[in-house]
Amino acid sequence: MGSTKLKIAIIHPDLGIGGAERLIVDAAVELASNGHDVHVFTAHHDKSRCFEETLSGKHFNLLIFLQTFSVTVYGSFLPRHLFYRFHAICAYIRCIFVAFCVLLMWPSFDVILADQVSAVIPVIRLKRSSKIVFYCHFPDSLLAQHTTLLRRIYRKPIDMLEEATTGMADLILVNSKFTASTFANTFNSLHAKGIRPSVLYPAVDVEQFEGPCVYGLNFLSVNRFERKKNIGLAISAFSRLKASEGHHLPGHNLAQSTLTIVGGFDKRLKENVEYLKELESLALQEGVANQVKFITSCSTSERNALLSQCLCVLYTPKDEHFGIVPLEAMAAQKPVIACNSGGPVETIKHGVTGFLCEPTPKQFSSAMALLISDTQMAEIMGMQARIHVNETFSRTIFGRSLNGFVLEVHGKL
Repeated sequence: MGSTKLKIAIIHPDLGIGGAERLIVDAAVELASNGHDVHVFTAHHDKSRCFEETLSGKHFNLLIFLQTFSVTVYGSFLPRHLFYRFHAICAYIRCIFVAFCVLLMWPSFDVILADQVSAVIPVIRLKRSSKIVFYCHFPDSLLAQHTTLLRRIYRKPIDMLEEATTGMADLILVNSKFTASTFANTFNSLHAKGIRPSVLYPAVDVEQFEGPCVYGLNFLSVNRFERKKNIGLAISAFSRLKASEGHHLPGHNLAQSTLTIVGGFDKRLKENVEYLKELESLALQEGVANQVKFITSCSTSERNALLSQCLCVLYTPKDEHFGIVPLEAMAAQKPVIACNSGGPVETIKHGVTGFLCEPTPKQFSSAMALLISDTQMAEIMGMQARIHVNETFSRTIFGRSLNGFVLEVHGKL
């Protein structure tokens, strides 16, 4: 436990289920375990769709011998969109509202950690005694669509605001070397000023995957139901694998094999609803609908059970800036088949803890065939994966690094 106790506020847009939310929860837990007084502020916290640590408070944290953190919601009445448009502006308004509530209703914090929406930084800058850490998961300007002239006009001031306000933080953290490189190429003015982000890899709680581990004939995909996650690739690869039965996989009966697609699903989001229907239609079109199962927003324990029973995990996003799912899969002793780009290049050891492939059904299905034809290979890879994650991406290592950054920015080191 750290010798210096700080008051730390964390501002996050929506405390739901996802990689960004997982990182924020881990940050709160680890900072609290280091003796700091941690308070999380958010614009939305759906208690039926969130990580358990944000619900159970002292009871949960006593169970794992950690101090607790509090969660306060401001602005849940504010809309997420206007007729399914203007999502970015609405997100900015919601987060800025949260920041003003923190500014006006709470005493000063030693350190304020914000992520995703940098527009809050000028507001919390008014708390002059607080140091500001901004965690950039990925430049929002690259995640947004700029497909039409009207959208480019709409996004221009937002993108300029993102760059200007990001540079106002006392310390900028990013989730991978890939994101650090993208940050430099995207925020040219900050790069010219010598502003360089530091890399803080997200972590996984390795100890939660201590149960029995089997290697069945089930492939698993874990991701939010968003088009950029490219989940259709898993369905097409599975279909191609099924078509290879009797040819490339003689003696292997794939009739018992399945593909389970599980992920964060928010019925408030039009894209989530539409994309799930698209994926269901694709499975039907590919002729594998009876062997593809969709599960929306399962609990952590349910997801862990699925991980313990699958052969491997298919991680389909291309150029993903980090990706927490591969870490969770490897911690659960399961190899990962992922795209050979972005964060997975830094987290997966090709041929050792999984396979890095081009984002095509042919390459993914070829890797799937290797594992289904040799489950001993999958088991050996899984054991290597567990060791790899424990040595490099455990929550203990993440917490130690984050605590060091927080103390440094506060001027205590």
